[in-house]
Amino acid sequence: MQDWFIQGIGFAAVAVFILSYQIKSNRTLFLLQLIGSALFCVQFFLLDAKSGCLSLAVNMLRNALMMKYNDWGWVRNKRCPAAIALLFTGVLLCTWNGPVSLLAFAASVTSTFAYWSNSPRRIRMVNLVCASPCWLIYDVLVHSLGGIVSESITIVSILVSFLRFGWDGLEKDTR
Repeated sequence: MQDWFIQGIGFAAVAVFILSYQIKSNRTLFLLQLIGSALFCVQFFLLDAKSGCLSLAVNMLRNALMMKYNDWGWVRNKRCPAAIALLFTGVLLCTWNGPVSLLAFAASVTSTFAYWSNSPRRIRMVNLVCASPCWLIYDVLVHSLGGIVSESITIVSILVSFLRFGWDGLEKDTR
């Protein structure tokens, strides 16, 4: 498959992720991130980056569940993020490719627990200080140009969302 096509998939995902952090509603944020994750999952598969690919597949499940956070009581249970963290542990063990695999694992597990806080501010902070930097390094190592651009822009976009909505304005979801 042509490299430009594979990299193009990543750049399509970039647009979706940029938009996701400019939405105040958690539900819409999770939907857009699910779509962006699906695109990057395909790209990582084509780049033979198994840890990232399967971590993103679990992230898609996580984001789908988070879209139902207020509708399904069992999703709000504190065991749910722990169960998803176990799935990420399984992905880590099955796709171990050295320390690079820990980057996708750390990004996914930390953001999962942040998402269950249901706090837009906490979600953005965890992504800003842990998840996005881990994915950025992973993207550099697996040569995902779209991923590099996406995480760089995501970091800036999160900072812009704090300016737009204010620190206190991101404390509660506006569903």
